[in-house]
Amino acid sequence: VYHSTFADEEGITKACGCPLLPLKSRKKGPAPVSEQGKTDIVDEAITFFRCNVFFRNFDIKGPADKLLIYLTFYINLSLKKLEGCRTLAEGSKAILNLGVENVTIPGESGFPFTGLFSLPQSQQEAELLRDYLKQIREETSGRLLGVAYRPNGTPNKWWLAFAKRKFMNIALLDK
Repeated sequence: VYHSTFADEEGITKACGCPLLPLKSRKKGPAPVSEQGKTDIVDEAITFFRCNVFFRNFDIKGPADKLLIYLTFYINLSLKKLEGCRTLAEGSKAILNLGVENVTIPGESGFPFTGLFSLPQSQQEAELLRDYLKQIREETSGRLLGVAYRPNGTPNKWWLAFAKRKFMNIALLDK
């Protein structure tokens, strides 16, 4: 299993036990801005996805691994949405809508990772986590399109084939 290289650094804000790691993003949200040349958690999730998706167990070594697990499941769900899309335009429409739809957080029905994150202690913490997860999902969706489709707009079968895989032997149900 490939783990996140982001250590439990001092000064990283957490919400419900989830670290709000910096992102190379232009999207609005609570995530701190990362340097453009530096790897962020979204880069790691996309890079490690095709390796990690084969594992049934994932030993959590730090808080960033929780976010890596969340993003691995999200990438898997995104690839399932992209399976039937034959062009980049169709894929963009399907996946970008997935990134902005209602984001559930710990304690709400439909949150797939009960026990991975703690329950929010306040409404403010709940909204901070919801906004961060929404921002990171949007960013992941945009970057995933760059690898799931070739520059000419046709699907990349070497990525879309992984839509059939189940990470940790769990299948996410589409709403």
